[in-house]
Amino acid sequence: MDDQTADSDHRAARERERAIQLGYRAVGHRERTVAELRTFLERKRVEPEAIDQAVAELRQSGFLDDARYAQRFAEDKRELDRWGSERIARELHRRGIAPDLIEAAVADRSREAELQTALLVLEQRAPSLHDDRERDRAWRLLVRRGYEPELAYEAVRRHERGSGGERRAA
Repeated sequence: MDDQTADSDHRAARERERAIQLGYRAVGHRERTVAELRTFLERKRVEPEAIDQAVAELRQSGFLDDARYAQRFAEDKRELDRWGSERIARELHRRGIAPDLIEAAVADRSREAELQTALLVLEQRAPSLHDDRERDRAWRLLVRRGYEPELAYEAVRRHERGSGGERRAA
């Protein structure tokens, strides 16, 4: 019985070390959420207890932080891809981020800042809106990008007034 216990402890320790090594390697390639790391380790057929231990160690060492991940993700998607808050929140939820962390990541954005970003999207993708079809297409573009429907409508109206005023002045 003692040999079996020692052998079992040794296997558990090896599995724990394997899980930790795989975890460090995974977060070394790119930042991951806790849920993404758990899924990665499960696919590598790591035992659940070893996964828990690896997650705990990576959290403690600062390599795994869902709050930091959510903030960086939101900033990147807003600045690089010009996504709206709704799409950012959906994607963070899909990646396993807790609702309170999602709320914190998207709440720091004012309505006016979100509207300005939507206007940038329209300037780039829909320089002029001549008819209802083009206005509808622009609105749908913004909604797909994750802007609230009301905000998207306001952005289309402002964009149309801005670009229309520029055409008349020219």
